Amino acid sequence: MSTARRLAADVLHWREDFDRAAFLARVWQRKPFLIRQAWRAWGNLLEPDELAGLACADNVESRLVLRNGRRWSVEHGPFAAQRFAKLPARHWTLLVQAVDQHLPEVAALRDAFRFLPEWRIDDVMVSYAVDGGGVGAHFDQYDVFLLQGLGQRRWQVGPRCDSDTTLLPHDELRLLREFEVEHDWLLDAGDMLYLPPRYAHRGVAVGDECMTYSIGFRAPSRAELLGHWADAAIDGLNEDDRYTDGQLSAAAKPGEIDDATLGRLRGMVESALSDRAVFSDWFGRYVTARKYPEPTGGPARATNSTRLVARLARGACLVRHASSRYAYMRRGRGLNLYVDGGSLACKGAAARLAERLCNERGCRLGASDLRAKAALDLAVELFNRGVLVFDDAW
Repeated sequence: MSTARRLAADVLHWREDFDRAAFLARVWQRKPFLIRQAWRAWGNLLEPDELAGLACADNVESRLVLRNGRRWSVEHGPFAAQRFAKLPARHWTLLVQAVDQHLPEVAALRDAFRFLPEWRIDDVMVSYAVDGGGVGAHFDQYDVFLLQGLGQRRWQVGPRCDSDTTLLPHDELRLLREFEVEHDWLLDAGDMLYLPPRYAHRGVAVGDECMTYSIGFRAPSRAELLGHWADAAIDGLNEDDRYTDGQLSAAAKPGEIDDATLGRLRGMVESALSDRAVFSDWFGRYVTARKYPEPTGGPARATNSTRLVARLARGACLVRHASSRYAYMRRGRGLNLYVDGGSLACKGAAARLAERLCNERGCRLGASDLRAKAALDLAVELFNRGVLVFDDAW
């Protein structure tokens, strides 16, 4: 394991009195909740200069949010390094999306939240702000843990919002016109605030060197699910599958669309969208697909079982690529393994290996784990796809 991964693994253990069951029963999606010093020990996972370096990369989504009085402006990356030298002394923040896809030490942060379904974890956004920096009072449509990594940030939390909540006019920021403060907390490094969906909140850096990790959880809307699923279902339809009249009688009222016709039309649509197995396979692919371009491809040279076993026999270990998304669904005596939008049918030893990869935190595979041919074949396939790597690959 690399030094960075080992550091993250040592740091990211919840404080011993954090009760996961009580949190889920009493807090999750119910109310804001502050956890002081959430970890047994905390050490910041990356330096501000590293975050700025990511914001200069072409394959990373980043933003600068600046406030000048009551005016807010947004700039989008990638940024030239010189841009950061020209920023004002106060009232700006840099936000970088999906840092977990690029840095394994930040990706390890996701493991701490695997008491929740892993498919719900979206990404880890990291922000850096100078004194007074923030993005204004707003609300999000998803659960989020706001972990203070460095410095201090003041979080003010208001009531729950909805679609009728009035926003200020702005092309890119969802700023609340009115913000009523119900909670006011100052977070130090290692403190963490949980917010359910739609709670109004505002975070403002207190002093310079303020870094916050936002662990966001996806909550697809009905419209989003229906739109993506319908698009996928359409792709699988035959152009010759068309409406037919059945037994047609002479139309007494040719201008009327009768109930029998509507029933046939509705049946065509419903039957195309109601196949449970097809929906399940689509969802597995959909929910594990990467949001952003893949930062690394497969290995420079494809391997086979002989070469893989030989390297493992010399003491190497295989681990999940830190940025890859894994999930599985039961299928009879086997399962379907979904990784980064792809699907593999697994049975026997391969299914057992797939479960380990999906469920065990920090799963590491050595030669003794791949004695069964089916398990070894699966490992070779995943390695050649670039989603299973040797533990020193990052």
